[in-house]
Amino acid sequence: MQSEGSSERGPNRRRHAELQPRKPAHVRLGAGAVIVLLIAGLAVAVVVSLIGSAGTTSTLAVPATERATAQPDGAGTVAYVHILGAVASPGVYRLREGDRVLDAVASAGGFTPTADQRGVNLARFVVDGEQIHVPEIGAEPSADAVPPGQGAPGTEQGKVNLNTATTDELEELPRVGPEMASRIIAWRDTNGPFTAVDELMSITGIGEKTFEALRELVTV
Repeated sequence: MQSEGSSERGPNRRRHAELQPRKPAHVRLGAGAVIVLLIAGLAVAVVVSLIGSAGTTSTLAVPATERATAQPDGAGTVAYVHILGAVASPGVYRLREGDRVLDAVASAGGFTPTADQRGVNLARFVVDGEQIHVPEIGAEPSADAVPPGQGAPGTEQGKVNLNTATTDELEELPRVGPEMASRIIAWRDTNGPFTAVDELMSITGIGEKTFEALRELVTV
């Protein structure tokens, strides 16, 4: 037989339980649900990372030493030039085709104080095997110098070299005055050394008659 106190506590306990606030749904989530959410979040992060990296481009750095030593195609052909006269260190120097007389003078240590700098065309391209003489101020031509056109018959010695001749030397040729000599040198400076005597025909003012007069007197 239940006591009166026991019968009163039964209904009270039910009313007390009904009055207790229910816990939110997210609080009631078990540990398994939390793990599932973490795995899903990680999967989403991986997918986003892969999509973002798909549009990027990787860059391969080239070592500075390789870039510094790269040379354009055809560059670096050797040209040996003998420079003498009024320079600090006369001798044979190894240059490159495409260098100019100015580079040859610099390789020889520069002009001496007595050098006649007007006696050489510093803008001219050097030619492999040539000799460049820098005169001194007021110096007489050397005794063994052969004037243009006065060399031994059948040799190249007495011919005017189109690639090394100065304006004065060109003017000694028939049908070549100051203006024509300047055109020849301008063509040489623009196009590089002559490779054949026939290229004179490319210069304005040199027709067949002038070319025939020059053909046997010049060389390259």
